[in-house]
Amino acid sequence: MKRRIALLIALAAPAPLLADSSLPPARLADTQLPDPKQEAEAQTLMLELRCLVCQGQSIADSNAEMAGDMRALVRRRIAAGEKPASVRRWLIARYGDYVTYDPPLSAATAPLWIAPIALIAIGLWIARASFKRRRRA
Repeated sequence: MKRRIALLIALAAPAPLLADSSLPPARLADTQLPDPKQEAEAQTLMLELRCLVCQGQSIADSNAEMAGDMRALVRRRIAAGEKPASVRRWLIARYGDYVTYDPPLSAATAPLWIAPIALIAIGLWIARASFKRRRRA
């Protein structure tokens, strides 16, 4: 049994090395736009967009290949004259509300907005009950 586990570990160990492709990064993934105003708009937007692979990082901070592709896409569209809000809407339409750190309030995202408030209310209710028990004792 130990040999089988060791064999599985040995076979799975190189898997992270094969996770990224060997393709070069997208053309504008790590290259700034020549116009500083457009680059500032692109950077601001990239900080608002979530990397779909990393999930905890913005596409500006992520080294994932998909984040590089998304950075290149944002820069390409802004260089073509598109407004950041339009690029953001397009990305949300393509990848869903999860791609943005500030999802709009809708039926699908309502739990994201309501859950923190509900958890705080439950915590306060539990704390209140606990304090009442302590006073009685």
